[in-house]
Amino acid sequence: GYSFVNITAAAPTTTVVKSGAGILHTIAINTPAATAVVTIYDNTAASGTKIGTYTVAASPSPSSVLYDVAFANGLTIVTATAAQDITVSFI
Repeated sequence: GYSFVNITAAAPTTTVVKSGAGILHTIAINTPAATAVVTIYDNTAASGTKIGTYTVAASPSPSSVLYDVAFANGLTIVTATAAQDITVSFI
């Protein structure tokens, strides 16, 4: 099965989800905040290779973003603009 991390900190916040290689499965937007931004890095810091950036819609509803991509160095999530409640699932 997948491991997970629930991130509920006020923005901006940087969370190192995993160090080393793995697979990012999904990011679930549990409690959406309009215009909130989630940036995903293949690194153990908020820099380096960017996997992607997701901006929550202006009329938000709970949703999940499927990635199913490999990362080599680590998985770091940066939340910005608004406080968020997201769950990151990964291997």
